[in-house]
Amino acid sequence: MTEGTSPPHTFKGLLRWATTPPQAWGVYLLAIILVWLISFYAGSLKPNKTPEASPPAVTAPRS
Repeated sequence: MTEGTSPPHTFKGLLRWATTPPQAWGVYLLAIILVWLISFYAGSLKPNKTPEASPPAVTAPRS
């Protein structure tokens, strides 16, 4: 392997590799799909049941 074709070993090298034109399209599409999947999953979760926000009904005292 030559220097230009070796896999990146550092984060900076990975970032440089991911921002070159052929890989950038794949990284972009992967990010779009990942965001869509996360938002779909978050939207499909059932909300927790919350207690009634209104105060209990007030009745007149009986005497």
